[in-house]
Amino acid sequence: MSDAHLTERSRDGGREPVELTEEPIQLSTRDSGGDPDELSSGWSRRRKIGWTVALVVGLAGAGVLGVGGWRVAQQKDTQLASPDRVAGLTRDDSERAKSTADYLRNGLAANIELDRSFGTVYRDSADDKRSVLIFGGTTLLWQPERDLDSLFRLMSDETGAVNGLRELPAGDLGGVLKCGSTSGEGGDFAVCGWADHGSVVMAMFPGRSVTDAGGLLLNLRDGMQTRD
Repeated sequence: MSDAHLTERSRDGGREPVELTEEPIQLSTRDSGGDPDELSSGWSRRRKIGWTVALVVGLAGAGVLGVGGWRVAQQKDTQLASPDRVAGLTRDDSERAKSTADYLRNGLAANIELDRSFGTVYRDSADDKRSVLIFGGTTLLWQPERDLDSLFRLMSDETGAVNGLRELPAGDLGGVLKCGSTSGEGGDFAVCGWADHGSVVMAMFPGRSVTDAGGLLLNLRDGMQTRD
């Protein structure tokens, strides 16, 4: 191999040397695809589409919040009364009935913070064994169904498991209404409750089926609950 200096070697085949210039070397031969203004316009269109999608999603979310907010505002100011007579039943003002109702009311108030609470026994004049024990209270509830389910769990702890729990129509006052059954000293009896954004109420119906109890609770609610 020759040790001659590289500058002294003859040029191969007489090819012209490559001249380096100040112009940038284009490494790709692919066409850029058009005018820069068109690229800018394309990005602008994509941005517009993205913003449109975001706006639609945002409006949908706002709609859901709006409906929920309207429902809270409609239901939050609730009053519950215990009239002398309601749904064909008569309020039992005996000491024994008051003691039982107070026990249930206090148990509820200890587990759910309420602004006002009540407990009442209503007597069925046709059969004293079918008296209804109803208790509950009013407050602002953000998640009524969750609080009602908590109350059913409380009932399970006190009386035994509430079985066959199912949702039934809540009527014109809205919210959620559920019924199930449990066992007591006198045998099986129905347990029902309702909850909305302003109230939560539970009732026990000895000697009645779940279906009959659900219908009776709707009538009791219509006679006991009002809103501002």
